[in-house]
Amino acid sequence: MATEDTGSLVEVMAEIGKRARAASRQLALASTEAKNAALIAMADALNEAIPTILAENEKDVARAQEQGMTAAFIDRLTLNAVRIVAMSEGLRAIAELPDPVGQTIAAWDRPNGLSIERVRTPLGVIGVIYESRPNVTADAGALCLKAGNAVILRGGSDSKHSSAAIHAALVEGLKAAGLPEDAIQIVPTADRAAVGEMLKGLSGNIDVIVPRGGRSLVGRVQDEARVPVFAHLEGICHIYVDRSADLEMAIQVVVNSKMRRTGICGAAETLLVDRAVAETHLVPVLEALKAAGCAIRATDEVRRLYAEAEPAEDSDFDTEYLDAIISVALVDGVDGAIAHVERHSSHHTEAIVAEDPAAVEAFFAGIDSAILLHNASTQFADGGEFGMGAEIGIATGKMHARGPVGVEQLTSFNYRVRGHGQTRP
Repeated sequence: MATEDTGSLVEVMAEIGKRARAASRQLALASTEAKNAALIAMADALNEAIPTILAENEKDVARAQEQGMTAAFIDRLTLNAVRIVAMSEGLRAIAELPDPVGQTIAAWDRPNGLSIERVRTPLGVIGVIYESRPNVTADAGALCLKAGNAVILRGGSDSKHSSAAIHAALVEGLKAAGLPEDAIQIVPTADRAAVGEMLKGLSGNIDVIVPRGGRSLVGRVQDEARVPVFAHLEGICHIYVDRSADLEMAIQVVVNSKMRRTGICGAAETLLVDRAVAETHLVPVLEALKAAGCAIRATDEVRRLYAEAEPAEDSDFDTEYLDAIISVALVDGVDGAIAHVERHSSHHTEAIVAEDPAAVEAFFAGIDSAILLHNASTQFADGGEFGMGAEIGIATGKMHARGPVGVEQLTSFNYRVRGHGQTRP
């Protein structure tokens, strides 16, 4: 497609929007059996396409390496057979979930004899704009389908070959189940103007935008979107080691939170340790992080106890590293941890390691983040780990969707009122 021709791009995007709206009307009426059959067929198609997907992914990875991208970025971009199989298993898990469409959320009767129900309905057409993670293609397509929505996917140029190959497998699944191929469309250009067209809403044909990427992408979407946005802001995630923490547990949870996969949004970026146990807990935890290959940036107070740490700048505590780097500070108990988190958090995910129930409850009550964990790794901040099959992202706002955005979060509702001839006096 000639992306230089702005008029042509606008026309192409408008046509994508029209086809998505038409497909959404069919999906809203699709049976659970048809949607599940499509998901299973998609999973099978992904497995069959592993050689093709890996070959296309090699092109994206090679380009990223040529451009000098970070190891964490390349890890997010890289696919292997295990990761593709995990994608396909995620689709099967979504097929096993209850169909949210048509579920009665609440029902009640009025004194005048009216019966009222609140019933889940699809949102309609969802635009998903994402960077570097080709697996989002499968996750977003499958979740939107299960919730009865059409989806328009716009992946980043860095993953265009991988995303296109995955999308082809999803289309095969739609065709096998007799559902409209336009239910899952992928924008056929890397031109940034296509994003602008999506943010305008494609003449009313996009109902919701979901951005999945870094601060610059999410900021642009929030600034320019003329349709509602499920914002997935950066993951500046904290883990706090309380004075009551079991030291061995703290070491295991902190190292996993930071180092299991450093490039995901649920990776811990800041470690906070209670001053009351600085002499006993701080150094063993930092030594374990260092042994795992993590660079440590710390306050002067921490460095007096652990001289191998690099000095931390104020900006470090507001940074999503997405790399093997962690910022470290001491705080005065749970109240100090809450104050630090509220100053620096992106309200994504925070964890406490503690044996004192009162400290845990204070932490949970005092912090306004989408996900809070006790004695568990921040890397569990994931829709799949929550039993949702997959997620489109972690919504850090407070309206409609918050936390992992799964099938239920991709629905709205309407009220269905049944009477027998009542009129209002």
